[in-house]
Amino acid sequence: MSGSSPAARLQQLFEGRRLTPTQRRIAHSMVRRAGDAPFLSSVELAELAGVSQPSVTRFAVALGFDGYPALRRHLREVSPSGSAAGDGDDTYNEYQQAVLGEIENLRHLAELLADPGPVERAGRLLAASRPLPVLGLRAASSQARGFGYFAAKVHPDVRVLDEGGSMLHDRIDAARRAGATALICFALPRHPREVVDALAYAREQGLTVVSVADSAFAPVAAHSDLLIPAAVGTGLAFDTACAPMLLGRVLLESMCDALPDAQARLEEFDARAAARSLFVE
Repeated sequence: MSGSSPAARLQQLFEGRRLTPTQRRIAHSMVRRAGDAPFLSSVELAELAGVSQPSVTRFAVALGFDGYPALRRHLREVSPSGSAAGDGDDTYNEYQQAVLGEIENLRHLAELLADPGPVERAGRLLAASRPLPVLGLRAASSQARGFGYFAAKVHPDVRVLDEGGSMLHDRIDAARRAGATALICFALPRHPREVVDALAYAREQGLTVVSVADSAFAPVAAHSDLLIPAAVGTGLAFDTACAPMLLGRVLLESMCDALPDAQARLEEFDARAAARSLFVE
């Protein structure tokens, strides 16, 4: 992504920030009007985003500035004279920037995986746990279900915990009594307090916690024995989680390597699926 385009510079400023939904709306409005952003007053930006003027001030503070004037001054300092949104062939729209941001997240993940040690350790822990609880609530529930779907093809007892409530601790208890030794958690922003509490409880019960989170400093870090980070994309109104999903598949691969009968189970499933004509070729 070119750093010379106004939209790209704004995207870099917002990248990795944990913004509220209101603050994201402001950020998206600025990206859409990237060329004008350094010259908008706080009132004009508030009207453009459909938020209150104090929300714009809080947004600037969330980005690390003393207030909106300091943010606007920064944007003017880094903006080339006469630049405007759409100038040059290197300007990307917000959708392209979201994709390019995810590509960058995947590059970071590839660099992290240059040391396969943590993933290999996680694979051994997950393979040895019978049953294997897989926790993921709210935004992370789809990650947990996806991991659980494929894990069940090679692991004899996978239990997906994708619903919160008063029974969550009961399900952790049941898994522990059945012999579970480890739990894998997918933790994505915004982080539910319930997930943090559940991990604390799981460790109290003697489970080893493996976490996939958006950052090594995520709230679940304090209650994880092994945390492997994979950044989420923040360029759209809702986070995108390509890197966490890929990391989940990498952990599945590592778990398969630690399960001596994984290949036999996969071949058995394929044979049953063919006999039942489950899939259309």
